Parts: sequence; C-alpha cells; structure tokens
Amino acid sequence: MSKQIWFLTGSQGLYGDDVLEQVRDQSSRLSDVLAAAAEIPAQVVAKPLLTDAGAIRRVMLEANADDDCVGVIAWMHTFSPAKMWIGGMDALRKPFLHLHTQVNVDLPWATIDMDFMNLNQAAHGDREFAFIATRLGVPRKTVAGHVSDPSVVARIGAWARAALAWAELRTLKLVRFGDNMRNVAVTEGDKVEAERRFGVSVNTYGVNDLVDVLNQVGEDEVDALVTEYLDRYDVAAELRPGADRHESLRYGARIEAALRRFVIDGGYGAFTTNFEDLGALRQLPGLGVQRLMGEGIGFAGEGDWKTAVLGRTLGVMAAGLPGGTSFMEDYTYHLEPGNQLSLGAHMLEVSPDIAAGTPRIEIHPLGIGGREDPVRMVFNAAPGDGVVLGLCDLGDRFRMVANEVTVVTPPAEMPKLPVARAVWRARPDFATSTECWLSAGGPHHTVLSTALTSEHLTDLAEMLGTELALIGEGTTTNQFIKELRWTNAYHRLALGF
Repeated sequence: MSKQIWFLTGSQGLYGDDVLEQVRDQSSRLSDVLAAAAEIPAQVVAKPLLTDAGAIRRVMLEANADDDCVGVIAWMHTFSPAKMWIGGMDALRKPFLHLHTQVNVDLPWATIDMDFMNLNQAAHGDREFAFIATRLGVPRKTVAGHVSDPSVVARIGAWARAALAWAELRTLKLVRFGDNMRNVAVTEGDKVEAERRFGVSVNTYGVNDLVDVLNQVGEDEVDALVTEYLDRYDVAAELRPGADRHESLRYGARIEAALRRFVIDGGYGAFTTNFEDLGALRQLPGLGVQRLMGEGIGFAGEGDWKTAVLGRTLGVMAAGLPGGTSFMEDYTYHLEPGNQLSLGAHMLEVSPDIAAGTPRIEIHPLGIGGREDPVRMVFNAAPGDGVVLGLCDLGDRFRMVANEVTVVTPPAEMPKLPVARAVWRARPDFATSTECWLSAGGPHHTVLSTALTSEHLTDLAEMLGTELALIGEGTTTNQFIKELRWTNAYHRLALGF
C-alpha cells in the first residue's frame, strides 16, 4: 500500500514531560491497531505528538503537499486547547476524520486517581477540538468508540476507501470518443466546474483517433486476446476459430487492443463512447469495453462522462471488496404487486465484475448505430445488497442521487435478451424509490455497486462537498421532497453571492 493516512494526536505542554511520554506511547499503541487492520486499505502512519500551533500547521501543510497522503485522522488524547488548531485546520485540504476514542476500554474503578484523569482526557478534549472544527466549517466524519470494536474499524475503513476515491478523482483523466448523444439533457454537464469541484479532467477526441490506433494493432495482439477469450469465457460456437463469424470476434479483440493503447497507455482512468458517432468503426465497442470495466476503468455510453467518472471512483473505492461495480441503466420494470423489480442493463456495456458465473461471449444484431453486429458478454448479475448511484448537473451545482437496492436472481430465464443484465429490488419499496429518484432529477445512467454501502457514498459526498440525495430504508416520499427543498436552500446559500 503506497497511499497513507496520517494519524495525528493532540495534547499540550501543561502536563509535563512524563505525561507527554505516556501520551506518545499510548498513541503509538492505538495507531498500531489501526495500521494492522485489514479493513483499512491504506497505510496508517503515526505522526509526532502535536502540542503547539506551529507544529500543527506544518503537519497539515505537509499533508496537503504529500501525494501519498489521502487523508488525516485526528484524536485528542488529552486536552489540547483548540485555538492551537485553527491555523492548521483552516489550511487542511485533505479528507479528515475525527476519531473520538481513548486508550482503555474499562475504567480502573478501584485505582482511578487524578493522574489517570489528567492522562486520559479525550472525553472533553475531543469536544474542545470538535468545536473549533465546527466553527471553521471543516468537513469531516466523526467516529466514536474504542478501536478494538470491529464496527469502529469498519467505519474508519469506509472513510479510508472514500479518501482513496477522492484522491483518484483529483488526478483522474477521462477521454470521450465523440460527444454526447444528441438532444439528451442529463448526460450534459459543466466540465470546468467538474474539474474545479472534483479534479477530473474531461477530454474529447474524435472516434477516428481511436480508429487510427486500431489500424496499428497487429495480428499477434488479436491472437493473444482471442486465446484469452477462449480460455476465460464461454464463447459461442459461431465465434470460435474456423466458424462463420470468427472474424467478428477478432474485430472485437482489435477494438479492445486499441482501447487499451489509447485509454490505459494514455493515462486515462475512464472513457465514453457514443453509438451515434462511430466514425470508421465497424462495430459498436462492446466486449472490450466490458473487459476494461472489469479491470476498474470507468465507462459510460452515449458520451455520459459524469457516469464514467462515477464508475472509476466507485471502482477505486471498492477495490478488494467482495462484489462488483458496473455501468448500469434502469431499462424496464416487473410490476407484480408485492414483488416489483427493476431490470437494469445497457446496449452492450455491463461489466463482468458483477457477473454470476462465467460470462458467455455472443454476437447479435444491434438495432441502432448502423454498423456490423457487435460481440458482447451476456450474463446475469450475482445477487447481493448494493447501491445505485447517479450524478446530475443542476446548473448551480452537482447532485448525487443514490438508492439502496438488493440484486436478486431473475425470477425467470431470459433466453432472448442478448445483453448482460441485473435485476434488483429497490429500497424501501418500488413506488417510494422511483418517486424519490424522479423528484431528485436523478439520471437514467447510473453505477451499480454490490461492493459498497451508503456509508461509503455519504463519506465521499462529504469529502467532495457535494449533495447526496439518498433513498433507502426508512425513506418516505414526503420527507424526501422536503429534504430536497432544504438542501436546495442550503447549497444555494453556501455558494455565496
């Protein structure tokens, strides 16, 4: 793990060197517990004890400047007068977590004395610290409890994953092959504001720039990819070597090789395509897009760069967790009373990261795009709890809209549906979910993750200073609409005049 989370402990010189030495020792023991926690996907690095304003400001500036540092955790072991923290907290530009804990689990009831009380003052020292963070308006997550509690470590781990995603966004580059789908509204957005707010750089190339790279792909590269397809997937008989449509599989492999050169070798973490702008491509990219998504590259169709950004962001956040992440779109519903379900899919581009079992590579006609029949992987998504997340541009700000869902095994086979798909049950119920999503202006393109929870999304939204409209257990339509009105007012006031 090259990325780091810095662990800061606050105190003051009032207590004398002996007490401060105990603070250093106990702080180290606590940070060691976090450093050893498998749930935290970054290296926890303990920094020297902080007892004065100058040292606090310096360490915050160093955190800002260190590309390996993705966030800061602070804990006040003793009482650390918070005026010392004003300059440092005001300067901090990295994600921040306030850990409210203490070294001991149990109080030593029979032996507790004033020496113990002077040493273990987090109960009110953290309140002093939290006040100044609130006064300064510092975005943060607060976690209270002992580090031996698995739920405490899990919450810190969720925040750490969001911090890694935040760091990825700060340097993310996205390439769009062509523009947005014509006359579609929600896929548009302010790319300048996205770079200012999130850090992502959105860059457009003509699709024939990709074709130029495709024309340079050698037969040996195509052969290697075809061999990999045959080894890893269930390939339809008509696409196998010597069969009538094998050349279509080879062309799909050629597209994949070109995408790898352009996107990955070019340093891009996400990309888009558009079936209305295919230039000299003979197929709409399908198979190669799916495989790149399966390796963590963000993608969305129809030029929807915002959703492609989310795909990369959630993929980084979910790295190493069970479950998967994929570009998705609500396509149609099953409206059986008491068993309402959503069928999510896209024309071709659903990631095998969410597949149940071995995907099958098939070839079928595509009624739009005006090109040859494209190859693609077909599968059902694996069951599991998850979240669906979309990003829309409201003109004055961005809004993320999320829904907690449960992906289920489809209630019946779909032998004539030639695309990968996911079937899910939305929470708290179908009517509430869809009414709230529509009321929030949520987009039709989304990212489905069965690896992440709403806590990960909430932490990320806080770090980005971006509204998150969350639909889940306990949501009611009336209350949700009221909350949208409140947040509208809040965010407009927060923008200033």
